[in-house]
Amino acid sequence: MITVVGIGADGWDGLSAGARRALEAAEVLMGSARQLDLVPSAAERVAWPSPLLPALPGLVERYTGREVCVLASGDPMFYGIGSTLVRLLGAARVQVIPHLSSLSLACARLGWPVEQVDVVSLVGRPPAALNAAILPGRRVLVLGAGPSLVAGLVIGLGYGPSPMTVLSDLGAASESIRGGTAEAWAGISSSEAGTVPSALNVIALECVAGHGAEPLARVPGLPDAAFEHDGQLTKREVRAVSLSRLAPLPGELLWDVGAGAGSIAIEWMRSHPSNAAVAVESRADRAAAVRRNADRLGVPSLRVVEGRAPEALAGLAAPDAVFVGGGATVPGMLETCWAALRPGGRLVVNAVTVESEAVLAAWYAKLGGDLVRLAVQRASPVGGFTGWRAAMPVTVWSITREDVP
Repeated sequence: MITVVGIGADGWDGLSAGARRALEAAEVLMGSARQLDLVPSAAERVAWPSPLLPALPGLVERYTGREVCVLASGDPMFYGIGSTLVRLLGAARVQVIPHLSSLSLACARLGWPVEQVDVVSLVGRPPAALNAAILPGRRVLVLGAGPSLVAGLVIGLGYGPSPMTVLSDLGAASESIRGGTAEAWAGISSSEAGTVPSALNVIALECVAGHGAEPLARVPGLPDAAFEHDGQLTKREVRAVSLSRLAPLPGELLWDVGAGAGSIAIEWMRSHPSNAAVAVESRADRAAAVRRNADRLGVPSLRVVEGRAPEALAGLAAPDAVFVGGGATVPGMLETCWAALRPGGRLVVNAVTVESEAVLAAWYAKLGGDLVRLAVQRASPVGGFTGWRAAMPVTVWSITREDVP
């Protein structure tokens, strides 16, 4: 059994009686150097190595049989080491004694209802992960980033007027709260550097769109202009229909095969923070554009695989859904995608040519599913009048795998 004790910036004074007893009984005390300095203890002290995660299993094994206590900042199960240890050892071997989280403390200081706040942790994550959370009227708490970085991201999205508060050393005697706007924080001069709060902070944002900002909704069907592309893009209306057939659920994995601009994979991931996707694209220039689109639209964890399907699909984790935006006529393509699907997984294939439509018709005749044809027309000038211009029709075949692959 390993005991994980949450501790605040106020150290020993802020601990409960139960937490103090656990620390006093410990033979081995693990934590960061800052956390270890917060408590008096006769136990053997082990400061976390860097990087921590690869070394953690070895550390746990080394001290098996001894009373081990791990220090964590605030609530150990809120983006903390407690969650990591539970994944490693199982819940039965980890006892957690939580402290107030930085989220609770920040909301208490600001008067914000906790359930109405979005939280983005940038600890060990790309800063672009913040982009998806910046929407008009939303309150966002950012963990693990400095004020200048956050201000730059917010301004880059067109939300410079957003009130931005930096709460530092919450719970400690040195606690400070400093407000302003994102634009003001970005404009701090070098002479003011000494007034910037400590690195142990939480940044609170109240998102206000500036002039010209273009809020992007979470529902499928972002404007085509939201993506960098060379024309190889699943267009907005067809994308919305395709994603409705893919039916993303929290925590699921998508293969976007022949990703083009990556629009399907990106919107899949934007539908829920726990969703993951792999974008498979054979052209290096398009794969690079997919990465840029993913960063700009707030899903930098999108995995991009450069290679030609179906060969490039080998070794990928089994998907919950597969989208094939092109290449239905490639030998073995649909067979490979269908065979890889988990039970209950969805396969959606789009076709625009007669040849690829024939392939979908054959699969539909064999397996069933849903086969629809979409025709989109857009109004455009015709002389001094307005007429309709038709886009190429798109055939969409979708099916759910009911049996065990």
